[in-house]
Amino acid sequence: MPWPLLVPALAGLAFLVLPLAGLLARAPWATLPGRLAEPRVLEALRLSLVTATIATAVCLLLGVPLAWLLARTTLPGRRLLRALVTVPLVLPPVVGGVALLLVLGRRGLAGQWLYDAFGVSLPFTTTGVVVAEAFVAMPFLVIAVEGALRAADQRYEEAAATLGASRWTVFRRVTLPMVAPGVLAGAVLCWARALGEFGATITFAGNFPGRTQTMPLAVYLALETDPDAAIVLSLVLLAVSVIVLAGLRDRWVGAA
Repeated sequence: MPWPLLVPALAGLAFLVLPLAGLLARAPWATLPGRLAEPRVLEALRLSLVTATIATAVCLLLGVPLAWLLARTTLPGRRLLRALVTVPLVLPPVVGGVALLLVLGRRGLAGQWLYDAFGVSLPFTTTGVVVAEAFVAMPFLVIAVEGALRAADQRYEEAAATLGASRWTVFRRVTLPMVAPGVLAGAVLCWARALGEFGATITFAGNFPGRTQTMPLAVYLALETDPDAAIVLSLVLLAVSVIVLAGLRDRWVGAA
């Protein structure tokens, strides 16, 4: 490797790795088990796991059909639709939270109707956390599943159709099993992104312990009063991220 490339490459590696090393070095390892067992930590962890899992289920329910629409149809404006679907990837999460408030808030475009007709108010509730997490995480699932659908061999689907299978049967019995690895990878990425969501959650759902305070929000709050607790919570999120990346590494390498 030419040295003019080696030096910035090592600098970039240090830039990315040293903050993580600092987190590990400053971790209160001696008191780690006791801090992990604290009620507020367990409550934030429980809420994060529950909401991230429900948000992933919502993303699967909505995102897989959306990915199929983008990959297999010839709708006019499909490129614009794909761009709109991926906007949450680059949109600042706080802006996403504001957008959710304007649409689903008590005085929002749809939220006002929900409140007047059914008495349902989503902001600053646990359901609001799920909505915020699903909003920012769904593009990860859609992109992964759309890529898997485009790479799948459509001849199997055509063969099933010629044998008399309906479109729904073809999708359920042929297409879905073929793209199952892509769906799984997208779901894992979606879950990890939902677990780490902060900006949209605090803007749309607030930061109420036991109701909307997820792990990232607990880290933010603990950093002001108890830095060691913030480090412990950060270690949990770091461990989840490493596990997710390690689990998907073979898929990424194989795709490359």
